[in-house]
Amino acid sequence: MSALLRVRVAQKTVEAEGVAGFRLVAADGAPLPPFAPGAHIDVALPGGLVRQYSLCNLPAQDAHYEIGVLRDAGSRGGSLAMHDAVHEGAVLDISPPRNHFPLDEGATRSVLLAGGIGVTPLLSMAQRLAALGADFVLHCCSRTAARAPYRRRLEDGTFADKVVFHHDDGPPAQRLDLVSALGGPAPGKHLYVCGPQGFLEAVRAAARALQWSDTSVHFEYFSGAPLPAGGQAGFDVQLRSSGRVVRVPASLSVVDALAAEGIDIPVSCAQGVCGTCLTRVLEGDIEHNDLYLTPAEQAANDQFLPCCSRARSARLVLDL
Repeated sequence: MSALLRVRVAQKTVEAEGVAGFRLVAADGAPLPPFAPGAHIDVALPGGLVRQYSLCNLPAQDAHYEIGVLRDAGSRGGSLAMHDAVHEGAVLDISPPRNHFPLDEGATRSVLLAGGIGVTPLLSMAQRLAALGADFVLHCCSRTAARAPYRRRLEDGTFADKVVFHHDDGPPAQRLDLVSALGGPAPGKHLYVCGPQGFLEAVRAAARALQWSDTSVHFEYFSGAPLPAGGQAGFDVQLRSSGRVVRVPASLSVVDALAAEGIDIPVSCAQGVCGTCLTRVLEGDIEHNDLYLTPAEQAANDQFLPCCSRARSARLVLDL
């Protein structure tokens, strides 16, 4: 990470079963850089891990940032480090906010759908839309009421009448009905969805069936898709600036193969979710394994995420 900010954990709270909330303030007491709804930060964790977390507080609150972290025993270690090793008073290094999931504040209506901890960026959006007096609804889906992140805040908030909760173990009448929740497309109407891959794919499929346009459907995954098991082949990447050729074996990603040769590409999630390592491809055929680019952007075959995507051809020429 570059241009690091040093912050202190001013408060650590329980926001649901298995979900911890962290309020971060600048270690020197100064205001933090502004952010817009949908933004995230990279957090440097004990043990050298770097993980991304969406900011969930009202963007106008520049004195602090808030993030929510789900404890996930099956994760790559980030969530466990946040829950077990980061306590009130701890000092962390973070990146300035970045936003790959922006909110259209001029929408005539916004439909927000959250799957579990995916509510965090949508919570920030909802607070901003409420402050604007905009027309919106926030659907929060979780396995149980106890596992619904930020439920108490949402129930006690000024826009509680715009929030609908759906729980897998609840009465059938409150289960999520995607057709009803989404409704039909309309001029100026936008859909925002964040959650696990299966949840996102179900929402996007329903939106397509209802004839929503891709430009009106905005989404953010919080974990990458599993990479194909086995069958990966090695290939070469060539750097446009120097002509240098680096071999990428089947066992390494492009990012790791280049790093081994002293060529660093900024990377954060390493799962093809965040877009930090997005790189232009000048020649060659790409095997896309990311969840960041749209199908149309992948089909253009002119950029890829080297943390997870590979080559179908023998060589890729990169704009590096």
